[in-house]
Amino acid sequence: MDCPVDERRAMRSRTQTHVSFSEVNWGTLKSLLPYLTEFRTRVALAMLCLVAAKVASVGLPFILKHVVDGLDANGADAIITLPLGLLVAYGAVRFSNVLFGELRDTLFGRVTERAMRRLGLKVFEHLHSLDLDYHLGRQTGGISRDIERGTAGISFLMRFMVFNIGPTLLEIALVMGLLWWNYHLGFALIVGIAVVLYIGFSVFATEWRTHFVREMNQAESQSSSRAVDSLLNFETVKYFNNEAEEARLYDNGLAQWELARRKNRLSLFALNGGQALIIAIAMTAALVLAASDVIAGEMTLGDFVLINAFMMQVFMPLNFLGFVYREMKGAMANIEKLFGLLDVQPKVVDRVDASQLQPGQGRIEFDNVRFQYHPERPILKGISLTVEPRQKVAIVGSSGAGKSTLFKLLFRFYDVTDGAIRIDGQDLRDVTQASLRRAIGVVPQDTVLFNTSILENVRYGRVSATEDEVWEAIRLAHLDAFIHALPDGIHTQVGERGLKLSGGEKQRVAIARALLKRPPIMVFDEATSSLDSQSEKSILLALKEVAAEQTTLVIAHRLSTIVDADRIVVLDQGQIVEQGTHQQLLSLGGHYARLWALQQQSRG
Repeated sequence: MDCPVDERRAMRSRTQTHVSFSEVNWGTLKSLLPYLTEFRTRVALAMLCLVAAKVASVGLPFILKHVVDGLDANGADAIITLPLGLLVAYGAVRFSNVLFGELRDTLFGRVTERAMRRLGLKVFEHLHSLDLDYHLGRQTGGISRDIERGTAGISFLMRFMVFNIGPTLLEIALVMGLLWWNYHLGFALIVGIAVVLYIGFSVFATEWRTHFVREMNQAESQSSSRAVDSLLNFETVKYFNNEAEEARLYDNGLAQWELARRKNRLSLFALNGGQALIIAIAMTAALVLAASDVIAGEMTLGDFVLINAFMMQVFMPLNFLGFVYREMKGAMANIEKLFGLLDVQPKVVDRVDASQLQPGQGRIEFDNVRFQYHPERPILKGISLTVEPRQKVAIVGSSGAGKSTLFKLLFRFYDVTDGAIRIDGQDLRDVTQASLRRAIGVVPQDTVLFNTSILENVRYGRVSATEDEVWEAIRLAHLDAFIHALPDGIHTQVGERGLKLSGGEKQRVAIARALLKRPPIMVFDEATSSLDSQSEKSILLALKEVAAEQTTLVIAHRLSTIVDADRIVVLDQGQIVEQGTHQQLLSLGGHYARLWALQQQSRG
């Protein structure tokens, strides 16, 4: 047996979701020390309760010995002659053992919960600080499980390392000393040899079965990531009628998990069987030796009961120690993976002396900007462009020309490879990312909403906005008629990623959100692509009114939406090939004129 059945049940929810075992870095423990020292008084009181519980635990067998000897000596009159205080003392000490243990757990619970909260928040904030490149390659389901397992691992490790490993070894040493002092070396040797064999076997077997546990957890993470990815792309699955294919891929992952779990279960059987054999042999040897001494008259019946109680008392926590060691290794691996997320460094970071962006009139300069995701594939090849305050400048071009990349550089999702981007004369690399992004409003083409109400999604543009300000932004985005027609109105839930709304409705929510922010610079990435002609015309008028007070950059695919732009910049293969007004570019008969002719033909 690896641990008492009830303990197994109590811990099952925390131990079935550990990450893959690896070579555990025990230095990870140092990272947890600040969370222990934050509540020094609580930790000290918990330790005192621990000592009191152990003293009570060691004293129980001696009281039991005197009770048994009293019963054996006095026979039928024992109930009269046996001091009642001895029986009361036994009950009081047993209750004290449990009470001090519960007090210990209660006191230390606050320490554990605060550590889980603080570290969970730290990881969450760190993930939001990472660059776009990291998030494009992440597996959301896997990261979610890593955070969940890591925080659960902290709870397990902090409680059981502090209150089980050390105290159990201390209790074993005390019992060995008491047996040797009160009886003879034989009992101490039996306990000592059994403990060494048990620990040695547990460590060896745990290391052996690490491979199977790693396989099981890896298969579990992969199947979980696959399921989350499939459900997030529910519409795509439906579009291509691939439900059966998704189920097949998910079942393949579950089949790998089933096989790995079977191997893990069989290896656990071998571990538990070996541990049970060592305990059984040691218990039998101790009781045979004690029985021999009782028959020889060297020990009383009470001594025999005391030996039996001590052996059970030693091997029950030792039994649990095997379980704790195995799970502690798993918890360490979980925590190490959690700290591994914190070790991921963003590629775009603020300089130590970065200042706050001081927004002026909203002048944007792209000065010989070059950028490449990979050295062998340059995207932007020396873009020089100035957007004057309150101008509306549109950027057009075929797919892959670099339009969206230019916006990502402006928002500083990436840093330029060469050249510079300035807002009101301030290089973006010299200011903090937070202050830069406060100055830019964005309406993306692919609008993803939070699974909350329309009110909260619009208010996300400026969380301090009043409801009246939210309604004004909704009116400008021509979303008010739609909202009034809903049963729950502005409090209607939009569903995960906004899937309960149509594409046009989501886009108008995004426009309202950006209008509520009212920054000096606005970027529209084909902001009306999902709207009907009438709604598009109305919103373009509203945007024109708002744009009069802001510098506006429009990434356009539909050229009909930007004919009123102050300047249109045409990109081709990462370079500016043309720029001017709509009429000027048509008269040139170049790239823009050809794009315009193609779109007019397709509309006709």
